[in-house]
Amino acid sequence: SNSSGTFGVNAVKSVSVLEGDSVTLDSGLNEMMDDDMILWRFGSENTSVAQIDVLAGSVTVYDDVLDERFRDRLKLDHQTGSLTITNTRTEHTGLYTLQIIRNVSKSFNLTVYARLPLPVISNSSNCSSSSSSSSSSQQNCSLLCSVVNVGHVTLSWYKGNSLLSSISVSDLSISLSLPLEVEYQEKNSYSCVINNPITNQTTHLDISKLCQPCAVLSWFLLQAK
Repeated sequence: SNSSGTFGVNAVKSVSVLEGDSVTLDSGLNEMMDDDMILWRFGSENTSVAQIDVLAGSVTVYDDVLDERFRDRLKLDHQTGSLTITNTRTEHTGLYTLQIIRNVSKSFNLTVYARLPLPVISNSSNCSSSSSSSSSSQQNCSLLCSVVNVGHVTLSWYKGNSLLSSISVSDLSISLSLPLEVEYQEKNSYSCVINNPITNQTTHLDISKLCQPCAVLSWFLLQAK
């Protein structure tokens, strides 16, 4: 058999064959998709002669149409959907149309995360009345790391690279705080980190600035008056 002419999307490709020989009409597909349906039609009436429904796993050849002229002569390639006509006769001359019904759908679930604010670290120690402070609280500095109007985030305290504590929320807009106790004279490096799945913000703790013993803090406050 030989063929001529270009084959565009809706172009007609001319194919010729000698009577008695077989001819294959190429679907142009390497393989069919899972939800493809292939339909071959013939003649002026667009009569269905063969069909493949990949999803249903069915291959159908309509032998009995048009006075059974295709009886035992049609073969469908289960992988590509190409149609082969064996033992051709002149009455097989005509227009064959391949229809590929493809149910293509794609879904995208997009999440847009808000830009994160820098966590704010504040001293939450109560130095107003030194008499009520126990000796243990004199040694420790109470801190609070806070963020406002955040959603789908985790707020964490780190000592160096070690996670000390964390709190997570999935709400859309909420304010978060996370406490931490440190000793006044510590030389360790502390940081408060807020993160969501794609980004983070870090604030490092300046112990010497935020954590002064109550007596020293009171003296500073008196000097400021």
